[in-house]
Amino acid sequence: MKEQILAVQRMQEYIEQHLEEEITLSTLARVSLFSPWHSYRLFRQYTGLTPAEYIRRLRLSRSALRLKAGSCRVADAAYELGFGSVDGYQRAFLREFGCNPGEYARTKVPISLFIPYGVKFRELRKENTDMKDVQSVFIQLLRKPERKIILKRGRKADDYFSYCEEVGCDLWGLLTSMDSLCGEPVCLWLPERYQKPDTSIYVQGIEVAADYNGPIPKGFDVLTLPEAEYLVFQGEPFAEEDYCSAIEAVQNAMSKYDPTVIGYQWDPENPRIQLEPRGERGYIELKAVRSIQ
Repeated sequence: MKEQILAVQRMQEYIEQHLEEEITLSTLARVSLFSPWHSYRLFRQYTGLTPAEYIRRLRLSRSALRLKAGSCRVADAAYELGFGSVDGYQRAFLREFGCNPGEYARTKVPISLFIPYGVKFRELRKENTDMKDVQSVFIQLLRKPERKIILKRGRKADDYFSYCEEVGCDLWGLLTSMDSLCGEPVCLWLPERYQKPDTSIYVQGIEVAADYNGPIPKGFDVLTLPEAEYLVFQGEPFAEEDYCSAIEAVQNAMSKYDPTVIGYQWDPENPRIQLEPRGERGYIELKAVRSIQ
């Protein structure tokens, strides 16, 4: 992998770890092992933002998550995330999200949070994965209640990468700003019964209660899913650079698993579900099953 990409990744990781502290270009340059001028140019080239823009957007999004959780006041969010004044923070929040922080804290209106991705992932995706070191995959049975899915359809996407190309990766920030039954957004492969003509099998959205009547973002659809049982496949924790092989290990285990050994069969009438790959917990997918009568 190019040293320039790794340099930007190091700067991203430093920003993540020191977001509540003062971060200067000279500090990022030391982390990157390049000159300040070259660090700035590389960062903008690979992320599409200057370091200052990147830090500001990330701080605003992290402050929004704290407000959403009800864990702090607007003034606390402003000063803890490095803004010099509450007024300045409120103006920046309004420019970024189209509402003021107090309004968001009260209403939890969906907003498009900034969710940065490590630049090295784009390169890792292009590399071949090696499955010689087989990983353990934990399997458990889970029952999901009747619920609604607020989702955004693509056009032809059948996986995360093609969906991002069609819809945009920024959608995940909007979904993260909304409350979900399972505590996080979900990705789904829809059975034919839930698909619309000329739309994708793969979608992203959030799960909400069956009686949900709150706001629906523009361009989203709502589906009602029945109560269903799922097998949850969870891989081992993984390092960021191993995320491709971590996903492959779980999907390989799913393809080989025979649910009849526990008295179940696959249920193609309910969507397959993917959770965000997080190294600290391992990759997770859910596949619907029904009891063999």
